[in-house]
Formats: sequence, C-alpha cells, structure tokens
Amino acid sequence: MRSPSSSPASAAPAPSSGLDTVLKAVLWDMDGTLVDTEPYWIAAETELVTSHGGHWGHEQALSLVGKALEDSAVVLQEAGVPWGIREIVDHLTERVIAQVRRELPWRPGARELLADLHGAGVRCALVTMSEGPLAGEIAASLPGPYFEFLVTGDQVSRGKPHPEPYLRAIERLRATDPSLGAGNCVALEDSVPGVASAVAAGLLTVGIAHHVPLDDDGGHVAWPTLAGRTTADLRALLSVEGGR
Repeated sequence: MRSPSSSPASAAPAPSSGLDTVLKAVLWDMDGTLVDTEPYWIAAETELVTSHGGHWGHEQALSLVGKALEDSAVVLQEAGVPWGIREIVDHLTERVIAQVRRELPWRPGARELLADLHGAGVRCALVTMSEGPLAGEIAASLPGPYFEFLVTGDQVSRGKPHPEPYLRAIERLRATDPSLGAGNCVALEDSVPGVASAVAAGLLTVGIAHHVPLDDDGGHVAWPTLAGRTTADLRALLSVEGGR
C-alpha cells in the first residue's frame, strides 16, 4: 500500500543514455511486491468501515492498492469512518503491523532476488507508501542488511503515483555515487500508482501484477513473478531496454 507526506521533490533526472546502462541499484516497492500484505490492509479497512456501520466491498479495497495512505484515509472517511486522517492512518498501520508480527507472507522469489543482488554488489532501497514503523518491521525481518535505506510514505509530501518517492531515492543514491542516474536503476512494482510513479521518475520499471492488473501500455516491462529471477536478468533487461 500506500502514504502520508513532508517535502518537495526535484525535477526528474534525465535517464542515462544507452551507452551507460550499468545496473547500479534496484528500487523495491514493498506491499504486494516484496511482501503480500495487501490482504492485511484490506482486512483492516473492512473492519474499520463496518465497525462504523458502513459497507466496504472488495472492489473498493482494491481501488486503494498502491495509493498514498492519506488519500486512502479520505476515501474511508467518505465510506463513513468519522475519524481524522491521522487517526485512520495510525489505526490501519497498527493493525497491519500486528498481523505482520504473526505472519509475514513474502512474495515468491523476492528474498532470493534480494540476496542475489546483495551478493553481486547491486545497491537496493525500499520505496514504499507504508510508513516507517511498518517498513522498518519488514526490513528487519530479512536475513541480511539488504536495503541501504528506506523511503517511506511519511518522508514525502506527494506519494505515488507522483514521482517524488523515487526521485528522493535516486537523490539519496547519488549522494554517494554522483555518476549514478535513473538509467542505472530498475524499479520493481506491483500497482498502477507505483508503476506510474517509477516511470515518471525516469526508471526502467518491472511490473509484477498481483492483486490488481497493470495496464499493458508499454510503459513498463511485465513479469508474472520474481521467482527464479536473478541479477543477470535485471542487468540484461536494463541493457536491452536502456539501449533503445
């Protein structure tokens, strides 16, 4: 899922030319891409709305996948939840964290690909619209320090589909490697807002559709799953797509 907010993004960096397509970093979405927490969000939303006498259907829940948490909270208010936005965001996050602590459902191939990238020296960062407490909980559950840093929903003023989350990640990567550009990175996403955010930031984006189908508009590369995927696959993909 999802985001609150806090500072402006710079303009999208120009993608590197086809002559500079070395894979230096992979930027990961979390909910639905790294872990299958969307059912936890949907259950928390449903419980909250129905507890206030409202109705929350599956299609309504799917419409929030990948969106900023504050935007989702507004929709829940419209569905009958008489709370403030911050109260809704905190409640949903607490419910999902409680579920994650009971069982953390990893997406197929995600941890294996992370380990392979780490072993190959490819930098990885998490770019999620969930807030810091949940993202930190999940990152800490990994068997190694795979993520160099986390960009979370409470660190940005404009969540996905705006490019700010990914622009912020690229900026942080460039702080220690000024030669790095968007053309040296690949984004992994499962939602329509997430793909739009990454593409708008100038990133080669792999869409791994899960709960919600992704548009076949040519703006991203579609993979059915991360299972069996390796660093070599991402390097080859960047070389082919980046060289066009």
